[in-house]
Amino acid sequence: MAAAHSLVVLGRLMKPHGVKGEIRVEYYAESPELLEKPLMLRAGHFAPRPVRVVEWNLWKNQLILRLEGCDDRSQAECLRGQELLIDASFLPESEDDAPYLRDLAGLSVRLENGTELGKLEDVSFPSSQELWHIRTPEAEGGHEILFPAVPDFVRNIDLSAGIVTIAPPAGLVELYCGGAASNRPDDGQDEEDSKA
Repeated sequence: MAAAHSLVVLGRLMKPHGVKGEIRVEYYAESPELLEKPLMLRAGHFAPRPVRVVEWNLWKNQLILRLEGCDDRSQAECLRGQELLIDASFLPESEDDAPYLRDLAGLSVRLENGTELGKLEDVSFPSSQELWHIRTPEAEGGHEILFPAVPDFVRNIDLSAGIVTIAPPAGLVELYCGGAASNRPDDGQDEEDSKA
């Protein structure tokens, strides 16, 4: 059995499709070929268990799976929300500009002005939107910031330095931290304005 730390989330099981045990999947990988590898299912914080994909197909650009031992709609409903996992050793090499999500955990997150915002703790995909969970230092309240990781807001990912630089939308950091951090460089403009 693969060690938990080497498992990567391939997707999340959604609602049943039809009455024969098929289930829709929010799939994060580009290639369905990974579905032919040994896979695991994980429900919440329970230990992952092996699972085998019997068949898969696409329906309106939605991946539909039929898993071994899941033969009707009720069984498929019981799997809703569970994570589909694969051992990281089965993943193809990533390109330099496209790191795997597992490589992002623990990176230091900085704003464009160099301000240290916190650590990237986790990545989730509510409604297919990649969301980074960033934790500010305990000294600054230990706030969790939910950051939409879209290309416009992610400026640079430097894995060798362990740093990701972001430009969050206006007001996002203040929303979570109550104004404790800002994406605006400290250029002394406020002081000049106060003298005017």
